Amino acid sequence: MSLLDKEPVKRVEKILKEFDQTQQVIILDTSARTALEAASSLSCEVGAIVKSLLLRTDDNFILCLVSGDKRCSLNKVKKILNKKDVSMADAEQVKSQTGFSIGGVSPVAHLNQIK
Repeated sequence: MSLLDKEPVKRVEKILKEFDQTQQVIILDTSARTALEAASSLSCEVGAIVKSLLLRTDDNFILCLVSGDKRCSLNKVKKILNKKDVSMADAEQVKSQTGFSIGGVSPVAHLNQIK
């Protein structure tokens, strides 16, 4: 089975095509599990990569899209959202909420609607 035949990849491809028919999913020859690896694989600056980080709040999940060369401050997110507790979602939560594994979370096509 090709990577392009996997269900999560098909979900992303469907959303991309709905947005713009010319968009396509490509398979890289090298790993892109981290922003640094993705930038290297695409021959671009790390800041051009977007990290999709799933955070758990007191009562919900949120997705933070962060530039590859930046870090997400949980304290700043707490203040912005006016929440007492904000933490990184664990691997099981990431998979159940988004349908993707850590290191491969797409910014679109999640299993559940996420703010």
